[in-house]
Amino acid sequence: MKILSVRFKNINSLKGEFFIDFDKGPLADSGLFAITGQTGAGKTTILDAITVALYNKVPRHGNHVDELMTRHTGECWSEVTFETNTKRYRSKWSLNRSRNKADGKLQPDKMELADGQTGEILGGHRKTETLELIQQITGLDYDQFLRSVMLAQGEFSKFLKASTKERSELLEQMTDSFI
Repeated sequence: MKILSVRFKNINSLKGEFFIDFDKGPLADSGLFAITGQTGAGKTTILDAITVALYNKVPRHGNHVDELMTRHTGECWSEVTFETNTKRYRSKWSLNRSRNKADGKLQPDKMELADGQTGEILGGHRKTETLELIQQITGLDYDQFLRSVMLAQGEFSKFLKASTKERSELLEQMTDSFI
């Protein structure tokens, strides 16, 4: 699995729309990179946006994704484009308040997975179906994704301390190879 881009709106303290293209230089040319910056710069928000778009939860809020919406806004969303060895996909998570008004009643969050080339919606229209399909396509559940792809703040040491068997399994799934 390779994350190609993330686009999001009104996530945590970052109000407005943002777009990061990991598939263009210099990020695409580096292979492995770190997201760094001062406290409060939005590093964790980028990680949250990626994770919620794929798995409908984030490490610091768990299943309480309604806490991701920027205060005094009526909607938020995150969209991740990723590819596997076989295909390109777009996964989107969204949350809004009634009539997209900041004081509106919170509505249920939504998820969709689409073919990255055609835009065709995959996996039905229920969030559980979408989540199951993402896990099937990527070969990674939420915890495996956090340990192997995301490596959020302080989590890198957990990957390093994992058993040889567990690291091997994760690396095999990530690279579609056998160690």
